[in-house]
Amino acid sequence: MRLKSKPRLEDYEPIVSKSCIEELRALARKLSGKVVQIINSTFIGGGVSEILGHMVPLFNQLGVDARWDVIRGDETFFEVTKKFHNALHGEKEKISPQDFALFREVTKQHLEELSFYGDIFFIQDPQPVGLVAKKKEVGRNWVWRCHIDISKPDKRVWNFIRQFVLDYDAAVFSAPNFAQRLPVRQFMITPSIDPLSDKNREIDQNTVDSVLTKYGLTSNKPMVVQISRFDRLKDPLGVLEAFEIVKKAVDCQLVLAGGTAADDPESEEVLEEVRRRANGNRDIHVLLVPPESDLEINALQRAATVIIQKSLKEGFGLTISEALWKGKPVVASAVGGIPLQVKNALTGLLCYSVEGAAYHLKRLLTNPEYASWLGQNGKEHVRQNFLVTNQIKDLLLMFLAIGLPGKSSDVVHL
Repeated sequence: MRLKSKPRLEDYEPIVSKSCIEELRALARKLSGKVVQIINSTFIGGGVSEILGHMVPLFNQLGVDARWDVIRGDETFFEVTKKFHNALHGEKEKISPQDFALFREVTKQHLEELSFYGDIFFIQDPQPVGLVAKKKEVGRNWVWRCHIDISKPDKRVWNFIRQFVLDYDAAVFSAPNFAQRLPVRQFMITPSIDPLSDKNREIDQNTVDSVLTKYGLTSNKPMVVQISRFDRLKDPLGVLEAFEIVKKAVDCQLVLAGGTAADDPESEEVLEEVRRRANGNRDIHVLLVPPESDLEINALQRAATVIIQKSLKEGFGLTISEALWKGKPVVASAVGGIPLQVKNALTGLLCYSVEGAAYHLKRLLTNPEYASWLGQNGKEHVRQNFLVTNQIKDLLLMFLAIGLPGKSSDVVHL
C-alpha cells in the first residue's frame, strides 16, 4: 500500500520550514544540466533501496537529473557479496580465492551490460564497487557510498574492496567511526528517513487497528516490536531471549516483523530459525511482511509500547529513526550508527547484552511517563538531524564539492 502520489517538496515545509526547501532549490540550480547516475544491487528490499526510492524523485523535483540503475546477479554472486558484507562488518566468513574471482568475473559482465551516461556516478556499497573500472573510459566524477560499518573489517576482504575504492574521487560514510584511512576525499553524511512516506507519515487509529487485525494481533497486552529484515546480524534470537526474561516479570507480547532482501539469500534461512525458536508461543508473533508493506510497518511501530533493535552489527540502522519519529521509546544495541540516533537516557536506551536489553525493556514497560519523555525527545532529534531533506542538502553540497580542488586526504563533515 502506497501513497497515491509522491510528496511534493512544498509538503515538507510544515515539517522542516520553507527556508530549508528554498535552500535545496538554490543548491540544485548549481547542478543544472548534470546527470547523477546512481547504481546499487536491487530496487527492492533493504535500507539502501528504500532510501534511494525516496531521494531520487525529490532530486528530480529539485531539477537534478538523478537516474537509478541496478546491477544484475544470480544467487551465487549475491551469496558471495553477502559473505563480503558480513566480513566487512568484522564477522568470520570462509571466503575462497574462487569467491574473489567470481566477483571480478561478474563485475566484468556488469561493465559490459550497463550503460554509463552520468556526469556524476554515485555507486552504492560493495556489490557494484568494481564499476569504477569504467572511469578510465568515461572520466567524470565517481563517488562510492558505503552504508555499512567497516571500522573493524576482515583485512583480506577490505584490502580487496579497497583496491577499487582507491580509484574513486570520493567516498561517503555515515559516521567517522565507520571509515578507514584512505588517500581519497571522504565525506561524512548520515542517511535519512522520509517523514511523508507511507512508512513514516501520520496515520489514524482505525488504520493501525486494521493492520493489527490483518496479522492476528491485539492491543490487549503491551507490545514489544522489532522491525528488521531476517538477518543474523539483527539478532532476532537474542530478542527472543530478552523477551523471555521480560515475560517473567511483565505480561507482554513480542512482534518480530521484517522481510527478505533480493540480494540476501541467507534471510529465509534465518526466518525459519526464528520460527522454530518461537515454537508456537502465542505471545510471540513472527511476521514476514512483503516489500510493499510500508503502511503496515508504520502501523506496527505506532502500535508498539516499546521498540527494540538488538543488532550485533549495524550500518546506520534507520529503523531507529523510524521508531523515534513516531515518538516511541527505543531500546537498541550500541553498535554502528545507532548511538548517533539513541543518545543514552535522553532519546532512548542503549544495551550491550541480552540481559541489558531485558532490563531496559522492563524499565520502560513499567514506567510509561519516562518512556513517553524519551520518545518525544527522540522525535525532535530525528527532525533536526535525520530527515530526507537533511541528506539531500548534504549530497548536493558533496556533488558540488567533488568538482572543486581539494586534498585527497580531506575528511569533510556535512
